[in-house]
Amino acid sequence: MNYDIKDINLAPAGKKRIEWADHDMPVLRQVRARFEKEKPLEGMKMSACLHVTAETANLVRTLKAGGADIVLCASNPLSTQDDVAASLVQDYDIPVFAIRGEDNKTYYNHITSVLDHKPTVTMDDGADLVSAIHKERADLIPQICGSMEETTTGVIRLKAMEKDKSLKIPVIAVNNADTKHLFDNRYGTGQSTIDGIIRATNTLLAGKTFVVAGYGWCGRGVAMRAKSMGANVIVTEINPVRSIEAAMDGFMVMPMLEAAKVGDIFCTLTGNIHVLRKEHFELMKHGAIVCNSGHFNVEIDIGALEALSTDIQRGVRGCVDQFLLKNGRSVYLLADGRLINLSAAEGHPSCVMDMSFSTQALATEFAVKNKGKLVPKVYDVPEEIDQWVASLKLQSMSISIDTLTEEQEKYLNSWEEGT
Repeated sequence: MNYDIKDINLAPAGKKRIEWADHDMPVLRQVRARFEKEKPLEGMKMSACLHVTAETANLVRTLKAGGADIVLCASNPLSTQDDVAASLVQDYDIPVFAIRGEDNKTYYNHITSVLDHKPTVTMDDGADLVSAIHKERADLIPQICGSMEETTTGVIRLKAMEKDKSLKIPVIAVNNADTKHLFDNRYGTGQSTIDGIIRATNTLLAGKTFVVAGYGWCGRGVAMRAKSMGANVIVTEINPVRSIEAAMDGFMVMPMLEAAKVGDIFCTLTGNIHVLRKEHFELMKHGAIVCNSGHFNVEIDIGALEALSTDIQRGVRGCVDQFLLKNGRSVYLLADGRLINLSAAEGHPSCVMDMSFSTQALATEFAVKNKGKLVPKVYDVPEEIDQWVASLKLQSMSISIDTLTEEQEKYLNSWEEGT
């Protein structure tokens, strides 16, 4: 087997981590059990570019159980759990190309390695595979029946490609499924981002002014969790509707130029470039902490921060760099501006990834079953998949809900009955 990981001897610890996560992923276990019987992905060669975590391992196991010949690379240089990568190779015979802390060249070499697998279906966390296919491996396009995209950032990139008429393969926006973004983005990102900040800094949030850049589902989650831990939360936004929502949710809303003067902790969650930049760093208090929980490390203008600095102390704590600015103040950057929840913590809890990855697996089955019928565009996940995953999750939580009576069904399907 061809693979590139840190150390195969880490596999025993990785297997324990994978099995621990699997305990809290009952819906995905049901999907895997069906896949093992029906083999809906039989004969498909699959390349996946995802965060290499214990939860991802259980998704990849499920896809393999369904018959897919799958290889995996990392979607972020700092999100790989090396022991999990080792276990996937040794215990589950799945080729992995991922090393925590890999440099930029290695990162893209690993993407090349999984594309050399010549996939007929792909899976992305951030659209790097699809982007590489269109830019460098157009020869693969005719054989690819579809791709799955898990992130907000990736969907934004793919929608831009669709708008430009440059998208050449069908893509299913798994991120847009209710069972993904309403839970994974909000509750998963909310908890894991706060977890990463606290692990990296051991700072107390109570009484701090916490600035959340962006009030999408991820931003909502982080703002909610920071507030619940006693922080005074400020939201910065460009969208007027989300700004009103943030204000009515009880948060202060202001431009970043104002927030920069008073914030103690800053977290970007926008999917856009240079949300924190030179003019903001110059206004920050001494000891301000800045981090990012968007997919790519472009939201903080690190080059501008370096240019403003007279001295940079790397690794003052694990995942913490200190930048001494020309004005005499210090700014602390966490995890080199990469995803703080995966770089400094373990990412989303397994319970919430259970829904996301079940939806991901079923969306893959849908793409394969509709091979040749889907045109090159961005598709939403079929509603019946969302409903099925949500229903199974409720069952696993021992929660029952009401069903419509025949009279109610008739009323909702009729236009003749009024008040």
